[in-house]
Amino acid sequence: MKKFALKSNGSLYPWRFRLVIGLLGLCCIAVSWRIVELHVLDEGFLRNQGDKRSVRHVPIPAHRGQITDRNGEPLAVSTPVLTIWANPSQLISQQAHWPKLAAALGTDLSTFSQRLKANADKEFIYLRRRMVPADGEAVMALKVPGVYGIEEYRRFYPAGDVAAHLVGFTNVDEKGQEGIELAYDHWLEGVPGKRQVLQDRRGRLIKDVQVVSNARPGNDLALSIDLRLQYLAHRQLREALQEFEARAGSIVMLDVRTGEVLAMVNHPSYNPNNRTNLQPDMMRNRALIDVFEPGSTVKPISMSAALATGRWSPTDKVNVYPGTLQIGRYTIRDVSRAPGGVLDLTGILLKSSNVGMSKVAFDIGGPALHETMHNIGFGQYTGLGFPGERVGNLPSFREWRQAETAALSYGYGLSVTTVQLAQAYAILANDGRKAPMSLLRLAEQPSVQQVIPEGVAQTIQGMLQQVVEAPGGTFRAQVPGYHVAGKSGTARKTNAGSKGYKQDSYRSLFAGFAPSANPRLAIAVVIDEPTKGGYYGGLVAAPVFGGLMSNALRLLNITPDNLSDMQQVELPVVSKQEGRG
Repeated sequence: MKKFALKSNGSLYPWRFRLVIGLLGLCCIAVSWRIVELHVLDEGFLRNQGDKRSVRHVPIPAHRGQITDRNGEPLAVSTPVLTIWANPSQLISQQAHWPKLAAALGTDLSTFSQRLKANADKEFIYLRRRMVPADGEAVMALKVPGVYGIEEYRRFYPAGDVAAHLVGFTNVDEKGQEGIELAYDHWLEGVPGKRQVLQDRRGRLIKDVQVVSNARPGNDLALSIDLRLQYLAHRQLREALQEFEARAGSIVMLDVRTGEVLAMVNHPSYNPNNRTNLQPDMMRNRALIDVFEPGSTVKPISMSAALATGRWSPTDKVNVYPGTLQIGRYTIRDVSRAPGGVLDLTGILLKSSNVGMSKVAFDIGGPALHETMHNIGFGQYTGLGFPGERVGNLPSFREWRQAETAALSYGYGLSVTTVQLAQAYAILANDGRKAPMSLLRLAEQPSVQQVIPEGVAQTIQGMLQQVVEAPGGTFRAQVPGYHVAGKSGTARKTNAGSKGYKQDSYRSLFAGFAPSANPRLAIAVVIDEPTKGGYYGGLVAAPVFGGLMSNALRLLNITPDNLSDMQQVELPVVSKQEGRG
């Protein structure tokens, strides 16, 4: 048998040994090259990977812009607060600290324990959001491992329920949810900044490195309302609702010349700082959202349409006897009878004659009424940009029958909002000129549009002054020292979801302006479903108008135009029919 001789190096197959040595050498070369590449040629890779495990970007909160009234009084401000959060995977092992931590957070220990155990596998939960800084610092002073704080801002509303419907509110993340807060959310919200920090693997801060970008606060917003007038309107409306046990109400006050909203209030209201028991119905800005038939408050608009045709003048007479007018199966009725059965146009407004207004409307036709009402803004957006605003309804017919023409002339068959009604009277007060409405304070006089002939508007001003000041007029709207013009209205409420009207359910209305010689303010008052002491507009809404207008004129130092009327006089006692509308 042939024997194999071993070579001196002891290898039976020397090429295999060389192959293994070669492969090991290539591996060493590859590792060495990778080390050189990472540390010399591509050193940023390792730095980036290290940074991902230690460098963090922490947001710098930016406060929301402030909302103020026209005089700079704050309506919405952002205050610093502290939000406490925890890493349950760390905090779960710190049971000795739970009692003190729960007490500092203002919660009972059992609830705290259950919540923490239920989230034990998570790395983030909120313990309590938006704590007052002093209370938040007390929690952080316990130095419980796994408990951390975040600086945030919380919205606060100094005016409370007085301006709640207009200003609105934000949610827990400072996002606008209602009112101006929602409409101007992008303008008011700030842009958070970023801060670079070093943290360990448990998220604990090691070093504050630098500010990457500064936080940019939101923009401030100055509203057109005067908080003083807002308080007056709020109080006046609340007292009226209590006195007449009404369901709800709204008031809108406008600057006649600029179209700025000086006050807008609604009842019932709510406190935006504490919304624990808030009902959806309480949040509705009724002045802009609720629509209703305006009743007799529309008669001055209809009269404007008649005068604008040139077919009628204030001294023209209309026979309204016997106080009813039959149109097919439809009967038009007057609340009060005219002496002798004849009224001039001022008398039609003074006595609030549906029959007289209908006969004037028959003469000029439905299209003339529709055109005038459309020109003043009925059935259209006001341009305020308020979320949820409604436009109401201004009907238009291909063929105007007498029933539709009559109903429209005395305020039925159409629907408006309180804001639209206030704007209509502001146009009459401004000599027929329509100024764009605004919820923001204006820096200069806006451009206006002539929508009613100037002479016609001035004639209506004088007629409406007689409606308030003449014997038998709506004396409850009078203001000592000032000439006042306006018109009351009483409208039946429709049956929601079915045809017809509710039994014994009314809205009491009054709209007007002052001083008559040089109008500055226009006010519309709507009282919904008064149930005690009467329901006529002249009885319920007119005193609210008179009281608010009196206080507003004096507060704004508007010069009186009726000083001869300043002596004390005893007003006569009248029946409810004299407070009609």
